[in-house]
Amino acid sequence: MTRDQVYGRRGVREALRGRREVLELWATERALKAEVWLREIERPRVQVKAERELTEAAGTRDHQGVVGWCEPYKYADAWELAAADCPLLACLDQVTDPRNLGAVCRSAEGAGATGVVLPAHGSATITPAVARASAGAIEHLPVAVVPNLARYLAEVKRADLWVYAAAGDAESSMWNTDLSGGAAFVFGAEGKGLRPLVRRTCDEAVSIPLAGQVESLNVSVAAALLLYEAARQRGRTR
Repeated sequence: MTRDQVYGRRGVREALRGRREVLELWATERALKAEVWLREIERPRVQVKAERELTEAAGTRDHQGVVGWCEPYKYADAWELAAADCPLLACLDQVTDPRNLGAVCRSAEGAGATGVVLPAHGSATITPAVARASAGAIEHLPVAVVPNLARYLAEVKRADLWVYAAAGDAESSMWNTDLSGGAAFVFGAEGKGLRPLVRRTCDEAVSIPLAGQVESLNVSVAAALLLYEAARQRGRTR
């Protein structure tokens, strides 16, 4: 039976609260003593294991004493996400670092985004490391994969869904851009930025004003700022 692994206390806890069935769960004595929710789980039964067994199973020491196995992650349909009423999407153009993808997913879920869209090639996808970096946000956030990102953006953009390239050299900043309608923000990989064809497909470019000496922000930070600004303009934040 095919199954996915999740590790980390928050990641496993969100998997138990999410849409996937958790099939098997391991925890150390220390984690059981520290986390009340672990002691309250009825299904699956928590199997107490030594720290080294969890490290071997996860392939990392970053498991915080909890490792689980659950149903495979089910990707969303990217075109259905774009067809939602006033969608708010984060599209990543070949972002390969799983920690960045996880952090973007965490920000997107927190901002109430419709989902995250990834290209099938040259991009990180959902893995145990991504689930850990997202602090379990992937269990509640739709993530979709498309064969060709530029083609997808060209197909879904419309009068009430604008595609914005996140670019430091854009003349329009997020402070003076109307982001209250349907929006798909496209973020490039660090050090590379957006591929030329992907950027040309966008309707408009938008920047994040920087008052310091650095020339750019981490992709996950940029995603959080733009998604939350769009949510603020829509009146979704309190």
